[in-house]
Amino acid sequence: MKKETYKIYGIHCASCVAVIENALLKTIGVYSATVNFATETALVEFDENVVSVADLAKIVDSVGYKLEISPEKEIAMSNKMPDMGMDMNAPQHNHMDMEREDQMKDMKLKLIIGGILSVFIFFGSFSEWFSFIPKILNNNWMLLILTTPVQFWVGSQFYSGIKLLVKYRTADMNTLIAIGTLAAYFYSVAVTVFPIYFSSSGITPAIYFDTSAIIIVLVLLGKYLEVLMKGRASEAIKKLIGLQPKTAKILRERKEIEVSIIDVQVGDMIIVRPGERIPVDGKIIEGESEIDESMITGESMPVHKKAESVVIGSTINKFGTFTFQATKVGKDTVLSQIIKMVEDAQGSKAPIQRLADMVSSYFVPSVFAVAALTFIVWFFFGPAPAFTFALVNFVAVLIIACPCALGLATPMAIMVASGNAAGKGILIKDAASLEIANKINAIILDKTGTLTYGKPVVTDIFGDVLQIGASIENKSEHSIAWAIVNKAKEEKVNILQIENFQAIPGHGVSAELNNGKVLLGTRKLMADNKINTEEWEEKITNLENQGKTVIIVAVDKKMAGLIAVADVLKKESVEVVRTLRENNIEVWMLTGDNDRTARAIAKQAGIENVMSEVLPDKKSEKVRELQAQGKIVAMIGDGINDAPALTQADIGIAMGEGTDIAMESANITLMRGDLTLIPEVIKLSRHTMKIIKQNLFWAFFYNIAFIPVAAGALYPFFGVLLNPIFAGVAMAFSSISVVGNSLRLKTKKL
Repeated sequence: MKKETYKIYGIHCASCVAVIENALLKTIGVYSATVNFATETALVEFDENVVSVADLAKIVDSVGYKLEISPEKEIAMSNKMPDMGMDMNAPQHNHMDMEREDQMKDMKLKLIIGGILSVFIFFGSFSEWFSFIPKILNNNWMLLILTTPVQFWVGSQFYSGIKLLVKYRTADMNTLIAIGTLAAYFYSVAVTVFPIYFSSSGITPAIYFDTSAIIIVLVLLGKYLEVLMKGRASEAIKKLIGLQPKTAKILRERKEIEVSIIDVQVGDMIIVRPGERIPVDGKIIEGESEIDESMITGESMPVHKKAESVVIGSTINKFGTFTFQATKVGKDTVLSQIIKMVEDAQGSKAPIQRLADMVSSYFVPSVFAVAALTFIVWFFFGPAPAFTFALVNFVAVLIIACPCALGLATPMAIMVASGNAAGKGILIKDAASLEIANKINAIILDKTGTLTYGKPVVTDIFGDVLQIGASIENKSEHSIAWAIVNKAKEEKVNILQIENFQAIPGHGVSAELNNGKVLLGTRKLMADNKINTEEWEEKITNLENQGKTVIIVAVDKKMAGLIAVADVLKKESVEVVRTLRENNIEVWMLTGDNDRTARAIAKQAGIENVMSEVLPDKKSEKVRELQAQGKIVAMIGDGINDAPALTQADIGIAMGEGTDIAMESANITLMRGDLTLIPEVIKLSRHTMKIIKQNLFWAFFYNIAFIPVAAGALYPFFGVLLNPIFAGVAMAFSSISVVGNSLRLKTKKL
């Protein structure tokens, strides 16, 4: 299966989305198809052995739209560049931005000319209100001349709707606009050309050149503002793209040369000086520095890096000069993966959008039926001139009912929210995850590397045994041994020479130091060597009850002291657990540790629910157990053994400091591995769903509440009719309000 995103031309409203999706999903070999109105793209998963990209383009063309295989996609297929382009500043990558700019220039020109002409048309149509207007503007033929370029040039983009109706027997927003304005225009033309026929009844016929012209300008203005605001909504992607440097300074044949970023290969040695961006991902070979990784992790404080430290492409080198070896280039870099993930999230659909899509698929045909019924009722039962009343209400219904706002309600909010999250170091894989996150009522936190740092440290020392312990453990490769050695380095304790080092698997180590025999290890090791530990038993038990691992140190058959080691809680763990519980979310800790140790750690974190002694392959079963109780479960983890549980959970959240497999399995990735981002994810989801529901309410309100008014339902009771021009204003405002409301998520503090 291949999964790709393609640009689609001609998408104007939610009904367009339904038409394209239905056409693609009916195609043999297409597994899924998601069309996004806000981004004007289609995310298609298909079997290349059954259907080709060219076939997809033909299918989309067959229903009146155009699918483009963009230049950047073709380059991406060569693996020289990531899906978003290896050279993020290359002309190919800016193709869509240039396209939007050209579209906006064209719309701006038409708006200026159409606006000027519409002002003259409006004044000429109501000369009785404006006595200062030259009489020539009150001439129907002059109004026809002024209106024609507005109708057919300024409003040219709306005539694709007529083609859609005639050729493909379907309709969209453009169909409504085109038919509505053409009805007003051609009726006015007929009145102008055959005035005697229309005035034979003794009533001076009205003309509606002003209606068709002003509606076209208003709708175009709404579309222009919509495109402008969409550009603001996608700024997160643009900022990420702009971070990629264009060149890299690499060492080849002992010479430093500057090459294009496209030419950097895995294994190249790259030099980075203060103030420069790191070109690609890699590992430091020589030197050290402070790196600003805020664009990836959201963390403002620079991170110290030295030899063997991993560096991320596009982050900023603050101080020192260093040389690193490239390990990931092109589409494999962290930045490219982030851009791809944000793009996919913005292009995906939340489950709540299905409601809008379903309504939209039936909406436009229903509007035509209502408009036709409105015309018939007014024509046969309306006051004189009946035809005029029928026409005005027919046009008003078509214009007010355009479902633009309905199609924008969900995707615009998702686009802004996912971009905002990425800037804070939260990567959301799809829109469904963003929606589900606010429904979470149970969270499982893996202990090691999630609640804790995942690296044991020395917490307690009893007796003068640090130098002895570090000197012996310096020969060991065990993680506990390194904790003791690192503690000695921190305390600037000298490491002594030892002899006859021996590891005793599962129990400890032994060695000779200053001609004396030293033992480090468990009670069992001491008992086997007939060393009495009774005097220290109370301290040992207390430390173990705190979840610590106790290393007993004995010299020449006598107890010398204790060293306690523990994988300590992250400083934010307690606060995060408290916040989650205050939000009525059940918190569980999952670990492979024995129950006593697990509960000691859980108690420190404020967690009451513990799943202990869980083998790696059983973690997903624990998730299923909670799901079987009807809970919406989020799993938080960082290791390879967490991947099945992350996949099983309703929402899998991976710590960015963890493995690539965990991140791939998760729905959401926290790039800086900070637990405080978990409540922020839930808050973001709640804010986003609130905005989406507001958008859907107003979209439905505009369409449903005003259609009866446009049809003239209030006229028999209050004498109120909705002027088609005001219908155009309301329709344009509905789209703008939905986009504007979504943009509030950009500045929302979590």
